[in-house]
Amino acid sequence: MAEVMMQLGFFQFSLDNAAYQRLSRSAEYRWARQARIGTNDALQFTGLGPETVELEGVIYPHFRGGLKQIDKMRTQASLGLPLPLVSGIGKVLGLWVVEGVTEGQEVFASQGIPHRQEFTMRMARYDGGVRSLLRFF
Repeated sequence: MAEVMMQLGFFQFSLDNAAYQRLSRSAEYRWARQARIGTNDALQFTGLGPETVELEGVIYPHFRGGLKQIDKMRTQASLGLPLPLVSGIGKVLGLWVVEGVTEGQEVFASQGIPHRQEFTMRMARYDGGVRSLLRFF
């Protein structure tokens, strides 16, 4: 069994199933501007903005993991719950929501079964506070 690259909720990304080849992470920081006469604008930090993660990968379902891997991603995302995201070295990255799963298929066998599936998963950090999580239980 290959080591886990990352885990989102119950779904594990690893070389044995949906291995991602690209991870993009972005964070925004909000600054308010106040115009001043005769000098530069004054800036004031007003808080953290959105944070996103995007995973892109390729699955060869006949090699490892089977045909249902992207379906499992979609099923977990459709629960509508914030999910813990944990790196392969055990670093807890917080709670995240899946905003989208995109799939592409290539190189088909009989009955339209793909030999290659590409996927992209877009996630956003969930920061609704502890009180907002209580509505899920």
